[in-house]
Amino acid sequence: MTTRPCWVEIDTHALEENFRFLAEIATPHAELLAVVKADAYGHGLALCAPAAVRAGARWLGVTSVEEGVEARIVCPSARILIMGGVFPGQGVDVVRSQLTPSLWEPFQIAEIEEAARAAGLAPGSFPIHVEIDTGMSRQGVLPSCLATLLASFGADSPLRIEGLMTHLFAADEADERVTHEQLNRLDEAVRNLETSGHHAELITAGATAALLAGAAPAIAALAARHGLRAILRPGLAVYGLAPEFDPPFTGPEPAPLASAHQRLQPVLSWKTRITCLRSIEPGAVVGYNGTFVATEPMQIALLPVGYADGLDRKLGNHFSVLVAGQRAPIIGRISMDQATIDVTGIPGLAPGDEVVLLGTQGTETVSAFHHADASGTIPWEVFTRIAPRVTRRAV
Repeated sequence: MTTRPCWVEIDTHALEENFRFLAEIATPHAELLAVVKADAYGHGLALCAPAAVRAGARWLGVTSVEEGVEARIVCPSARILIMGGVFPGQGVDVVRSQLTPSLWEPFQIAEIEEAARAAGLAPGSFPIHVEIDTGMSRQGVLPSCLATLLASFGADSPLRIEGLMTHLFAADEADERVTHEQLNRLDEAVRNLETSGHHAELITAGATAALLAGAAPAIAALAARHGLRAILRPGLAVYGLAPEFDPPFTGPEPAPLASAHQRLQPVLSWKTRITCLRSIEPGAVVGYNGTFVATEPMQIALLPVGYADGLDRKLGNHFSVLVAGQRAPIIGRISMDQATIDVTGIPGLAPGDEVVLLGTQGTETVSAFHHADASGTIPWEVFTRIAPRVTRRAV
């Protein structure tokens, strides 16, 4: 069925190149897991997860069991880490789809252990990761409480602790003080694991900011002290953006970050087409509640995209999109399904002409950072709020 002209283009080749570049940065310190949670940051899991695997990713990271089941369908051979834990009743699907759960609560361990026993799995045959709370107070077990959690494992448990993971929640702060504190707590957790008679193989810590700030050697050194291997989990950079650091670096940028600014390629472009054109006179109002009033003769264009598609309502009257290679301001309030732009002074337009909401047209670019700055949010939200009804197309 032909759909209304509002779509997203996904450059899977750019995604593959981004992942290969990030792997170069990580080598020889760590392996990389490609984060494809939240429908691959709104880019489309079915398109992006296989592209990451083609680029060399052996591991994929998702939030939930349901995302993991979807990822397993399109990536049958990948290791898939469930980073958001499991909930009652999900153990069967975890075991059936051979997902690797991250756990930190006794009920989660019991859930997976029961499903593994029901499947007849041998002792120590089903890998899990244990999340450590190193200071974010969100999810994970405190290092001091790890021994108590581990006591729930029986000698004949089908579960095996393959890895410890944590989230470096302040890796985008250039002074790195919090990250060093977190790594010290993670080191404590590894020692407590060993004291309890358990042995892991992997440490997974650090997302895009940690990788580009140059933290991979420190994470790898921590892992190596205990005979473990390190895995970092980039997300945003896989999709072509380097995060902003706050506070910024006082001296030169770390080499990985400087390289990323040169080599990362945006993966997503969001486009629509002009529905119709209209000339209005001075005094005409545009959109709900007349928040825009023409002060001169104008030509305006109607676009079939609104806040139900993910175009933030706050962008009305103070943001521009691209048409014919020029910036065209959004005027009036963005409604649920439509928006209006000022195309006065852009000659030769016609219904059906392409409009770029996010991406490049000619020499002009509208980035996710531009959207984020204008709406008071972050690029992650800009990507993930693009609604499922907006078709994703590989290009």
